Amino acid sequence: MVDIFNKPVVGVIMCRQQLGPHPAMTLQEKYLKALLEAGALPFPLAHGLVEDEQCLTQALDLCDGLLLTGSYSNMEPHHYGETGEEPHTDPGRDRLSLQLIAVARARQLPLLGICRGFQEMVVASGGSLHRRLHETGLFEEHREDKNLTLAEQYAPAHNLVPQAGGLLSRLVGTEVQRVNSLHMQGTRAVGDGARIEATAPDGLVEAISLLDHPFALGVQWHPEWQSRDNHLSRALFDGFIQACRHYRASQGEI
Repeated sequence: MVDIFNKPVVGVIMCRQQLGPHPAMTLQEKYLKALLEAGALPFPLAHGLVEDEQCLTQALDLCDGLLLTGSYSNMEPHHYGETGEEPHTDPGRDRLSLQLIAVARARQLPLLGICRGFQEMVVASGGSLHRRLHETGLFEEHREDKNLTLAEQYAPAHNLVPQAGGLLSRLVGTEVQRVNSLHMQGTRAVGDGARIEATAPDGLVEAISLLDHPFALGVQWHPEWQSRDNHLSRALFDGFIQACRHYRASQGEI
């Protein structure tokens, strides 16, 4: 049972967007709702924290876990060894997310990465990305149809099977799962610092975990969408928040 008077604090990365004439830090409500409904207290993390080590340390001392959300932006390709321009980047987010992953590894802080956050974990593990999956000729279509309603865009799109013995299978078993698919980029290679947790029928990596870490899971799909209405999504967030509570207890907070 969740202790409503002492919820674990989850640091949530934000995205930089332009709102009219003003640069802004934004967080989509669906991520905040998923955390709140799973029993956590969201704590937004501004990009500027990465510029001040003392401020970043102070902020992370308050956190019992970290959530790397999805985003409309893409990582700058130089982070995974490619050159050339990439539209819709967010350099501040790149810098902060890679630093957060490093801190999560060092502190054994629970970490959940979703879509872009999953891709950030792939890159941090030493892996690389396909910048345009639909141009490779190797995979099925993984982008959403933006002409559809949101409910239709976030509907299950393909199967995946969690790999036996992994973190994901400990949460949901090894039965076939159905997940949504709303991404243009995807994993080209996973680095030595990560374990593949699940793949799509076309072979695309859909989930990874970081090695030598009690709970550091990245998923390519969007479990935050109506997270309490789906068994897999509910299990992911409940497992993540339980790991955050264990971390909090290990620090002597509860």
